[in-house]
Amino acid sequence: MTQQPQQMNQEQLSTWVREQFQRANKHLAENGVMYESVVTQDSRYLAPYVAVWKIKALDNKFYWVISGDVPCDFMPVENEKTAREAIRHFSLLWQLKAENLQKGGELDKTQQEFVDLLVSRAEGLYRIYDQKDLWQEVQGGKV
Repeated sequence: MTQQPQQMNQEQLSTWVREQFQRANKHLAENGVMYESVVTQDSRYLAPYVAVWKIKALDNKFYWVISGDVPCDFMPVENEKTAREAIRHFSLLWQLKAENLQKGGELDKTQQEFVDLLVSRAEGLYRIYDQKDLWQEVQGGKV
C-alpha cells in the first residue's frame, strides 16, 4: 500500500523549493544555458513532486525547466505558454524518449531502469496536468 507523504512545514517547503531551483539552474548550466532571473509569477511547484520554473537566460531567451522527483529537463518557452502546458509537453516528450529507447534495441539494466523512470514520471506529470482543480486560482507560485 502506498502511503501519502507527510505535509511539509514552511521550513521544509522553503528548503525543497530552494533545492529544486538550484537543481534546475545547475541542469541549465550543464547544458550551456546561464541563468539570469526567474519569472516567479509564471513558475509553479507541487512539493515534493515537481517544480516548473520559467527562467530567463543571460542571452534573453526564456526556458521552462522542470525539477523535483523527476529528471531535470528544459525546453524553450516558445514550445508552451504556461507551466501547465509545459508539464504536459514534458510528459509527452518523456513518453516518446522512452519509446525510442525501447525501439533502439536491447537495453541493459540501467537503461531499462531509466526507461521505466521516464514512463512513470511522464504518467505522473500527465495526471498533474489533467487535474483541473490543481490549476484553479493559482497563487504564490504554487500549483
